[in-house]
Amino acid sequence: MAEPARPVARVQEPAQGAVRPDGSEQAPPPGAWWRFGGRSVGLRPRLTLVSTVVVALVSALLLWLGWLLVGGVARAVPSLPPGTTVRVGDVAVPAEQLQDAVGAAARADVLRAGLIAFPLLVVAAAVVSWVLVGRVLGPLHAVTATARRLTVESLDTRTGVRDARGEVAELAAGFDAMLDRLQAAFDAQRRFVANASHELRTPLSVLRTEVDVTLSDPAADVTELRRMAEVVRQATRRADDLIAGLLLLARTEGAELADVRPVDLAALAGPALAAVRADVAARGLRVQVRAAPAPTRGDPVLLERVAGNLLENAVRHNVTGGWVDVCTGVRDGSAELRVTSSGPMIPAERVPELFEPFRRGPVERTADTPGSGLGLSIVRAVVQAHGGIVRGEPVPGGGLTVTVRLPAG
Repeated sequence: MAEPARPVARVQEPAQGAVRPDGSEQAPPPGAWWRFGGRSVGLRPRLTLVSTVVVALVSALLLWLGWLLVGGVARAVPSLPPGTTVRVGDVAVPAEQLQDAVGAAARADVLRAGLIAFPLLVVAAAVVSWVLVGRVLGPLHAVTATARRLTVESLDTRTGVRDARGEVAELAAGFDAMLDRLQAAFDAQRRFVANASHELRTPLSVLRTEVDVTLSDPAADVTELRRMAEVVRQATRRADDLIAGLLLLARTEGAELADVRPVDLAALAGPALAAVRADVAARGLRVQVRAAPAPTRGDPVLLERVAGNLLENAVRHNVTGGWVDVCTGVRDGSAELRVTSSGPMIPAERVPELFEPFRRGPVERTADTPGSGLGLSIVRAVVQAHGGIVRGEPVPGGGLTVTVRLPAG
């Protein structure tokens, strides 16, 4: 029975200048002075207004200074003999009032010219600021429009900003680079989900087919039932290994280590080799171990899984009568574990693909192919979680070398 919908509590934001219960007036929220009609004013009008106000203030200051300077110059006019009359403009002025009359006339001319030039200058400043700010903010609008159009299905969209300069160009380039990383991450996630679904579907299909075939045979005897049980056991084991690998991969990717203690990589090589000794004997492989101390710090369980996956990978993808070389030690200040094995030829350009989930190299996948294709991807995730690096190189003549380097402990 569906649970009845619960009422949702809504918190109403206080209006600008709202009064608190104690009677005091609440301050407006940040940016309230840039709001008009309940909507925030854009950056372009703000910058245009600020630059226009600055130009107006500077122009007014210059007009005032000009007015003062003209008055000072007028006071420097030489005096005339008393009783002399001088015509200033259309007005006859006695010599005693010449300096005041000249100053007043000059200041009036300055004010008339200023009152004409001042509004023209302010309007011109506003127009120029509006145009220049628009050109500067154009790339920002392109970035904003691109961000609004983005969806999971349109991550290939880019800003397309080409003519920007300075910090705006860096912002657009950084935004496009972020989209590149997001697109790569989403593509990898899609591939991972598709591959995981396919890998899980295979053992389930085997289970369903075997059970359906056996149940449809009314004459099935104990031998047939035992054969079906064996196939079901193998399929369930494979599904269990796959699920365990997926859980371990999810645990190590982007996670912090919970248990960090001193670990010697040389001590991990022995148990890992003992786990695959039966397969080594069945394939007739020659194993050489050169275990020098390689101290580091990390999660012992995860690092043991690294050594085990490298040895399992080297044995499973080897050739009959081949060889495996295991080497540990300290090199260039880092603890190193290197596993080299013979095997089929691997092109150098395909080696990085082996560290992706569900990649098995040049060997074609069959129903009897052991492993889940997560071995090297788990190795990479664990090593990166420990702050180390892992590198793969093809062996001349066939095979693979995988080198793990961790910070020395």
